[in-house]
Amino acid sequence: MAEAKKTTVRKVVKKAATAAVSKISLPKLENSTYATGKRKDSIARVYIALGKGDMFVNGKPMSDYFKRKVLQLIVTQPFEVANVTGRYDIRATAHGGGLSGQAGAVKHGISKALAIVDAGLRPALKKAGLLTRDSRVVERKHFGFRKARRSTQFSKR
Repeated sequence: MAEAKKTTVRKVVKKAATAAVSKISLPKLENSTYATGKRKDSIARVYIALGKGDMFVNGKPMSDYFKRKVLQLIVTQPFEVANVTGRYDIRATAHGGGLSGQAGAVKHGISKALAIVDAGLRPALKKAGLLTRDSRVVERKHFGFRKARRSTQFSKR
């Protein structure tokens, strides 16, 4: 009897947890352009379409997903460089790495999508360095070292 109660309680708790995690259902962007952005270990899929400036990352408004102001500035940088702030709606999914890498990946994806949508924006984005993928990644740990380059402490005696 006690076992049956435990399993039903677990099921109810599990259902409540999955309901809380479920994403906001967003309408699909009509006539959208797709681009992939990458930074560190993060990958972002970005869909861009003409609209009124709505930006959603992983089903949440951009300001809720990237709470730090610096990350929000990173994501909106391509629009300011191209002088098209508030003209395009964005739907992005980002995964891998941390929030900083994901913000950089979304920025890269937005830049590539803007260059596809309007070829006239490409020179400004290229000059600002937004179309180049920042290929810096964490160096792997090497054998005999504590970290990638950190050696063990030297002992004279």
